[in-house]
Amino acid sequence: MRIVFFVPHDHFDIAAGVSHALDSYLRAVKGGPSALVEYTCCDWEPSKLGDRGWELIRDTLNPKERRYFDDYDEDEASQPEKAGAEPYFGIYGEQDSGFSFTYHARIPWREAPASSASVLRATLPTEYLEEKGAGVVHTLALDMASRLPFASGHAGLALDVAYPSLDRLDILRPLLVRHPGFDIRDAGIRDELGTQVDGVHWMNFFGLPVLSALGGAAGLRARLQFPSTEVRELDGERVLVTLGPEPEAGDLTHGQLLPAYRELAKVLEPWLEPFPWGFLRSQGRANDEEELRRWWRRFLD
Repeated sequence: MRIVFFVPHDHFDIAAGVSHALDSYLRAVKGGPSALVEYTCCDWEPSKLGDRGWELIRDTLNPKERRYFDDYDEDEASQPEKAGAEPYFGIYGEQDSGFSFTYHARIPWREAPASSASVLRATLPTEYLEEKGAGVVHTLALDMASRLPFASGHAGLALDVAYPSLDRLDILRPLLVRHPGFDIRDAGIRDELGTQVDGVHWMNFFGLPVLSALGGAAGLRARLQFPSTEVRELDGERVLVTLGPEPEAGDLTHGQLLPAYRELAKVLEPWLEPFPWGFLRSQGRANDEEELRRWWRRFLD
């Protein structure tokens, strides 16, 4: 399970909300075997998670002053992460445990590009979903979202593998072709997703400006007719669209086409992120690009 939020705001403005999301996640995984054992923070190398790690993370989430990147001198600007302009941290479980929580703030320009957004991301192993139930994960994602002024966000099933996954398509191909409910797009700070939406998932969070363009909660309810789809209004002009009581992988070989996911994809199509892997053709991997394009449009074609 992967939970992601794209927040078009600077670290100084959202650090408290990120801290709340972290606390929510920590309560949810407390006592889990190998839940969290390692961390990275700003320019520190990965280390064993202990008192020093928590001190650095909590200090990161307690900014003392607002600084704009426009005011950094040449030396500071050459290394924005080390200078503190681009705060980030990650907390991880043992390898392949499925537990992680990462946050990366955007660079704080006085006039930030519309495409820039801070990114918060958390993962849980599918065993957690099976043990605790979908309702617990749903509640966790809502709690994490509650103090974040997100533009968009989501929670759902994911083949949560790092960038080299694109070099392992032969391994992933059977899952991708058969089960459309698995996501492999792991958008991060460098993707500059901004206010675009990165696909359709089990839980789909929408804030401004996309929500306004969609006609708000009322507009979404009018256009989403599948019986298991729930449109829920949140505080602060935000909406959550949940596609059924639990996440589904689907199975095309058994006719499980995920019609609720397809319906939402049609509604969101004008605001969906463009295909992110166009660089593959220039690398001589035209066949991989074509295959991923088909996957990218799996709910639209």
